[in-house]
Amino acid sequence: MQTYTLSAGRINEIKGETLAHAIPVEVLALGCEMKPFPKNKGDNITYRRWLPYGATTTNANTINRWTVSAAAHITQEGVTPTAETITPQDVNVQLQQYAALYSYSDKAADLYEDDIPAEQKEQLGERMGLVREMVRYGAMKACTNVFYSGGTTRVTVDEVIGLNFLRRIAQGLMANHGKMKNRVLKAGPEYDTSAIEAGFLVFSHTDLEPDIRDIPGYVPVAKYAQRKVINEYEHGSVERFRFIGSPELASYADSGAAVAGTDLFSTLGTSADVYPVIVMGANGCYDIALRGNKSFDMSILPHTQKDKSDPLGQRGYVGGTFWSAVLVANNGWMAVGEVARTDLT
Repeated sequence: MQTYTLSAGRINEIKGETLAHAIPVEVLALGCEMKPFPKNKGDNITYRRWLPYGATTTNANTINRWTVSAAAHITQEGVTPTAETITPQDVNVQLQQYAALYSYSDKAADLYEDDIPAEQKEQLGERMGLVREMVRYGAMKACTNVFYSGGTTRVTVDEVIGLNFLRRIAQGLMANHGKMKNRVLKAGPEYDTSAIEAGFLVFSHTDLEPDIRDIPGYVPVAKYAQRKVINEYEHGSVERFRFIGSPELASYADSGAAVAGTDLFSTLGTSADVYPVIVMGANGCYDIALRGNKSFDMSILPHTQKDKSDPLGQRGYVGGTFWSAVLVANNGWMAVGEVARTDLT
């Protein structure tokens, strides 16, 4: 066969398009009450609640429940009732600052075919959004009002999320006078739409969506009246609950009961992975907005900005900071359910 010896191509390279990358999902702000916080007022916030009569600070239930009897309030003719007082409870949280910083060289900015500073700005915004989500997730899943599916501790969790499990959570929240987070949606004239009750918001990993869809009475967003959703990641509702999925709400791997002989998922094949399910009522959790909607402060120092630390303009920076002070303000007005999930393999 005839062969030809050719010189190598001068460039021989085609610039392809920039490939898509995963964008973090941020949903937990929906479950927080955002409290404006003024500048130059310190780094510690003290919230105060006034306990209902007869309530104690023992646990999430006792701080929310009145203890009164009609008989104790009967008055005697001519006798002034004994004067009493009300009891406060203070809860504190300290502001923390979170930051990230990227840098690039003048060579990257001037000679590379890609816009490195622009890509860094985009990545920084997404990264800090995920950091903020993880701050909220860490605070929320530490709520002391915990329910275990099929068990009494995390290591005994051996069931997936179910209707009775959710009803137990709703029962506890309502006994604590917990209020729901959203309005009622009325049924519309469209075919096969359903009225959606006001409900508690349920945040869970997207791994749990198949089990949630199997719950009796589940209504997917496609059948919502007027198709009104709380968030683009809401996928359905059942009774008093609205479900919002996120791939960021990670499980406790291999932390539950043994999976041998079950259809439960396990990362290592030994014990069930346990997923926190964050159930939010109104005023259960607070976060702060130091500068209103501008709580994320981005700093951009281009490489062309010369100073005594960089006299030749050889370095550029893209960075950002934000302040956060997430607080579970009332453990009885939110809950964490810990559940297993079905192994779909």
